Formats: sequence, structure tokens, C-alpha cells
Amino acid sequence: MANTYINRNFSNSGNRTIWTLSMWVKRSKIGAEQMLAHAYQGSNDYTKIRFESDDILTFENYTGGSRNIAKRTNRMFRDTNAFYHFVFVNTPSAQTIYVNGVQETSWRTNTTGNVSTWWNHNISNTMFATVNGGSNYFDGIASHVHFCDGTALAPTVFGETDSTTGEWKIKTAPSFTLGTNGFTILKDGNTITDQSANSNNFSLGGGTITVTKDCPDIVFATLNPLIKTYGTQVFSNGNLTSLNATNEPAWAHTLSSIGVSNGKWYWEIKVSGATPWIWTGIISEAVDVRTQYLYNENTGTFLYGNNGNKYLNGSSASSFFASLATNDIVSVALDLDNNKITFYKNGTATPNATPLDLPANLSSTTVFPATTLVNGASISINFGNAPYAISSGNADGNGYGNFEYAVPSGYYSINTANLAEFG
Repeated sequence: MANTYINRNFSNSGNRTIWTLSMWVKRSKIGAEQMLAHAYQGSNDYTKIRFESDDILTFENYTGGSRNIAKRTNRMFRDTNAFYHFVFVNTPSAQTIYVNGVQETSWRTNTTGNVSTWWNHNISNTMFATVNGGSNYFDGIASHVHFCDGTALAPTVFGETDSTTGEWKIKTAPSFTLGTNGFTILKDGNTITDQSANSNNFSLGGGTITVTKDCPDIVFATLNPLIKTYGTQVFSNGNLTSLNATNEPAWAHTLSSIGVSNGKWYWEIKVSGATPWIWTGIISEAVDVRTQYLYNENTGTFLYGNNGNKYLNGSSASSFFASLATNDIVSVALDLDNNKITFYKNGTATPNATPLDLPANLSSTTVFPATTLVNGASISINFGNAPYAISSGNADGNGYGNFEYAVPSGYYSINTANLAEFG
């Protein structure tokens, strides 16, 4: 959602002292101020709910230039691999923040009281940037945004604890009284048309809202911006596109956000830059990408796009297949049950559709899809939530994912639903 924001001017002010805002968000970028909700009456009168640049979460309100609400968490929110569920509640006696069903109690700043917020006033109520898209765009995914005007609701209205795993999970059809300005958006797909009976529709102020299969109840793997080398590496498209922005030999390594230790898994990598200087494959969890060159390691298998060489257990062999070019797609079918891997180029398995034997030491460890980019190379990776247009559309055997090429029988996209069943 980078550079994207939405807003609505309510026809009338709602209840500015009692309301509940619930949302599920997955961060893509950290270390920058990012707005979740902003209402602005003037330079001295506004409400803002945001991540600060050090990744703490804040709920603040200013009236006449004085900050009369200041809920600033001690803890930081730096997980880019999972959804957070946030519930913000305003009442005449206090303001409350719930995170994944649990009330936040540790604060850097804790000013609270009977306050009429500017949020839910008949002014521009903006989400995912400052009002009118001035700055501080939220970079990530937002889903199931619900607003209740006039009632303080518990987080259990919107989520519940899984009886088997103990994890906090979403209720996809929460039931609550909306109130006059209440709304439900981004519930099914990417619509900002109010999906409640209120018709309190939002407008797209700027940017683009794209459809994503990555949602609170099924989280797909992405690249992991927290595990990388070199500051020249730039992530975008929800951490599914990676660019090594340095036009010189600087090795930029990164891993997927989810690893696997057994089962059969499939993903695709599209060459999105002009240079084919990429390595793609898998690596053991034991390898520290901050200090080691992935293709030299004896705990991984890589394909080198510049000449089609393979790097198996730290050694290379030429003439594996022809070098890659812009828009080529490499598919990977990883069989950890039989310790084999197959690479495909534009849908054709190579060489001669014969799987490669993986290093024996990978059979007892967790492995991660991994990439190395050199000399300005760029790739987009598709674990089932494609960051680029798909011309055909293919799901795995469980109906998950959206791939350019048919998923081999018995192989699955890397997401939390499949991991629960096969992982």
C-alpha cells in the first residue's frame, strides 16, 4: 500500500467520545513513520494513530495545540512476516489499545481521559497516510477494517484464540452494532466500498489498492527484509520484489520469511530487471546471509541466471540451461520428502526434467528459498501471491495461490494453511 491512502468525509459528526476501530495489518517496511488513521481539523487539532520511526505504536489526540491523548507503547512492532490485529477503543474514561487480543499495558507515554477525538468528526478521516496523502504512507497490507460508532467493543468481537494452536485468529464475519458512521472495508478483497449496511464508502485518495491473497487467515511467504545484506537492497510490492540498487559487484542476499523442513513446495521467480545476475534456490537455516556467500555454501542448491550454471553443495557445473533474460520465470519444485529439487525455465523442467539430488545435510534441517542479486539485478518472487500480472492462473492442489505455470502434482504453495496440513 506504499503511496496509497483512502479517506472519507462523514456527513455528520458521530460519537467522538465512544468508538472502536479494529484492523489487521502486515508491515512491509520498518524504521519509518507510517500512519494508520488521521483526522485533521487544523495544525492544533487532530487525531493520529501511527507507527513512529522507531516502530512503536501510538494513539494521540491534540486539541488547541495540547496533547490530551498520548498512548505510546514501549514495545516495538517489527514483525514483517505476520499480521497484527490492532483494536483502538476510545471511551469517556480512557483510551485502550489491544494487540492480538491482549490489552497493551506498558507505555512510554500514557496520557488518557475524557476526550472528544477529531476522528469520527465531520472532517476528512484518512487512513494509511496523513490527511490528503501528504506523507507517512503505510507500507504493507491492511485487511478487515471495522469501525463502530458509539460502542466500546472487546477484541473478541473481531478475533478469537485458536483452541488447538493457542494463536489469535480472525473472525471473518464479526457481528456488532455499527452506529451512524460505522463501516467495514477491505473485508473481502480490496474494496473500500463499505461492506456493511451503512454505505459509508471510502474514496481512493492516491496510489493503487491491489488484490492480495495474503490475508490474516492465510499468510503467504515473502522475502524477509530483516534478514539481508547491504543497504543497497530495496524491497517493494509487499516484500515480493527485491532490487540490488548498486551497479557494482555488491552481493545482496535474502531469504524467504517462511522456512520448510519436509513436504513438497513450489514457487516462481520472475526476472524483473535488465541484468540476469541472480542466484536463486534454497539454503540451510544454518547459513548466516550477513556474512556468507550463499552460492559457495555446502548447505544449499542454487541456479545462476547469468549463464545457467547450477551450484550444488558449493560446487558448480556449466550448461545446466541457457542464461536468463528479462521476464523469464524460473520455477522451483522442492521435494524435501525425497531430498530433490527441480528447476524450470518458463515452464520447462531442465535438464531433461530430471530432479537434482540435494546435499544430504539438507535432509535434517529447515531450508529457505533464497536469492542473491548482483550489479543492479531485480527479481519478483511468487509464493502464491503474485506481485506481477499472471496470464494463466494456476493454484496448488488445495486451491491456494496464483501461479503462471501449473503446480506439479503433490506440490504446494508456501503459506500458513499448507504448513499446518503438511509442514
